[in-house]
Amino acid sequence: MQADYDDIIDRAAATAKAWLAGFEERPIPPTAMVGDVRRHLGERLPATGSDQDAVLERLTAAVEPGLMAIQSSRFYGWVMGGTFPVALGADWLVTAWDQNAGMRDATPGVVAAEELAGEYLLDLLGLPATADVGFVTGATTANMVGLIAGRTAVLRRAGWDVNRDGLAGGPRIRFIAGAERHTSVDLAARYAGLGLPLTVEADDQGRIRVDLLRSLLAEGEGPTIVCLQAGNLHSGAFDDFTGAIEAAHDAGAWVHIDGAFGLWAGAASGLRHLTAGYDGADSWATDAHKTLNVPYDCGIAVVADPVALNGAFSIHAAYLPRPAEGFDPYEKVPEMSRRARGVTVWATLAWLGRQGVDDLVQRLADSASALAQGLAQLPGVTILNDVVFTQVCLALEDDEAIAALAAALRADGTIFASPSRWRDRAVLRFSVSNWGTDETAVARTIEAVRSALASIRADVG
Repeated sequence: MQADYDDIIDRAAATAKAWLAGFEERPIPPTAMVGDVRRHLGERLPATGSDQDAVLERLTAAVEPGLMAIQSSRFYGWVMGGTFPVALGADWLVTAWDQNAGMRDATPGVVAAEELAGEYLLDLLGLPATADVGFVTGATTANMVGLIAGRTAVLRRAGWDVNRDGLAGGPRIRFIAGAERHTSVDLAARYAGLGLPLTVEADDQGRIRVDLLRSLLAEGEGPTIVCLQAGNLHSGAFDDFTGAIEAAHDAGAWVHIDGAFGLWAGAASGLRHLTAGYDGADSWATDAHKTLNVPYDCGIAVVADPVALNGAFSIHAAYLPRPAEGFDPYEKVPEMSRRARGVTVWATLAWLGRQGVDDLVQRLADSASALAQGLAQLPGVTILNDVVFTQVCLALEDDEAIAALAAALRADGTIFASPSRWRDRAVLRFSVSNWGTDETAVARTIEAVRSALASIRADVG
């Protein structure tokens, strides 16, 4: 049996090394689509089994053409980070250990690492040391955790036990968010039964208007949740947390912050001003698989009041004895069973240290600034946003030109940026999230865009 594991791990390791050795220079977009991969994998379940080495060989041959080189230092799509080697190593160990990280006393090894990772995070981000941390799949679920904890708390204050009686028949919760919130907030709110938010107009960088938030809060009363944003998807801008949180708390509201990538600004001494006042919120959401560059998937939910978090997610049964101390991990997140994804966070933070995290976040922001400055020098290019963090939005003379540029860049394969729409214009969005994005990667990116623009304009001419 041991030999079976040894052989397959050796083969998987060799395949992984081959993939990692080439992703910096191979074209970033996939060369095969879902149908192609399905056909190569075999669309019918075979009647008999196969040799495990043969299965991995077929898997590799079929799937790799359909992979995107997300680890590339010139990948700027969808705010996706790369993977630090130490995080990859830790993730492989998590898989080999195969621990169900739901129960504190049953799997103390991985739970201890996750608890420490949570404490490190609170310290790094300047969040309340008494807060509790749960590890989930991503920011959508982390947002949901914060909203459900908030839902439970504000209804309890209103005399309604949602855990016992459900939402139907209870006081209606006013859910308020900025007009430029991320769509994951809406999805999380649907999961939490809150419906779509009442929206507050945003300024030209996507920041919630605090004056209008205060006015909207004054128009009603009762249980209220306000969602703010650390890092606008297009501009990277941060809400005025001090003013917005004060306004919300004056109205008795729970405040949640969606900081999928931007919350990490709080860990960088040169960027911490962007998050001023955010420690006064009630819950926060972020991703480690974005700015911290651990493997997918790893979201983080933080709630200031552990009792509120536990009150929303705890469950007990005869076969689930209470831990000797503290809360079980499954009392902080939606899953009772899950992999120990927080171990990769511990390994990465232990490797980087406080200064290393500071340097990482600052380097990403500096690379975004350098990218914006270089792109702005190209003929016809306008950078629409104030580049304060890691987002750069490029616009051209019209929407058709952006579509042509995106197509040309995809065909070339040297870089990848996300087409989007912001401020009623088509844009190409560069999200600088990869730890390897340095001066060389920035220079190659600018040259790729320059070459693509020359090509499409020559075709038009």
